[in-house]
Amino acid sequence: MTRPGLPKLIATDLDGTLVRSDDTVSAYTHGVLDRVRAAGIPVVGATGRGPRLTELTRNDIRAADFLVMAGGGRVVDQSDPSGPLVLRDERLPAEVLARLLADLEAAVGPLTVMVEASDEHDAPLWGDYHESWPYQDRFEARSRAECLSCDVIKAFARTADHHVDELLAVARRIVPPQVATLTQAGLGFIEICPPGVDKASGLTVVAQTLGVDPADVLVFGDMPNDLPMFEWAGWARVAVANAHPDVRAAADEVTLRNDDDGVAVYLDRLLSR
Repeated sequence: MTRPGLPKLIATDLDGTLVRSDDTVSAYTHGVLDRVRAAGIPVVGATGRGPRLTELTRNDIRAADFLVMAGGGRVVDQSDPSGPLVLRDERLPAEVLARLLADLEAAVGPLTVMVEASDEHDAPLWGDYHESWPYQDRFEARSRAECLSCDVIKAFARTADHHVDELLAVARRIVPPQVATLTQAGLGFIEICPPGVDKASGLTVVAQTLGVDPADVLVFGDMPNDLPMFEWAGWARVAVANAHPDVRAAADEVTLRNDDDGVAVYLDRLLSR
């Protein structure tokens, strides 16, 4: 339930939540987030995007004091006057991913697999080409052996025979949580992260740094990879109207769609009441 007063920390997902369908963030939204910071409330961008997309992420949420990226695997403090400070950097060992993929393929058949291995600016994903992947300009076809040649930030997998939610359910039955964290973010692929990595664990790093109790945190989201932070935050959990049904069900409130600046509208009303 929404608590009285104002939260002490606000975290929002980006794609599908803060960012509109045309990949832009409105001047209105930027202005409202600036008002949030001016009110003394730190802002966190909590996204599945990997560190290779840090500059894009900073542009989309310019008011952010912290970035929780790669679904929680990379946490960056942007408030340090000496420059951005990496507070967390988790990787999934290649040999663990290889065994996991073999077990999953034994159950569901051949997978289309991509990995996020590099944190260099605009580095491409590696792996199997699939026409449904929306970011073809940041993709490089590579063999499975090449993809498994190093530890990875995150892996993505899909099969032609399963809806992504169905594949996620099967994968969670096969892969123990102590081996990897599994989720999906609306891209048609399940996402395979290091164990213990999700947006809640990333936000925990931020909250501990600031001395903020999760009960005083307000979060916004739209997809299943936002559910851990919905379970973790206690001030309020707000879904945008275009959210996945599971996220809407977990929310305390539903705001307008991302294309209608739902996050900013909610925050504008919160600051004005």
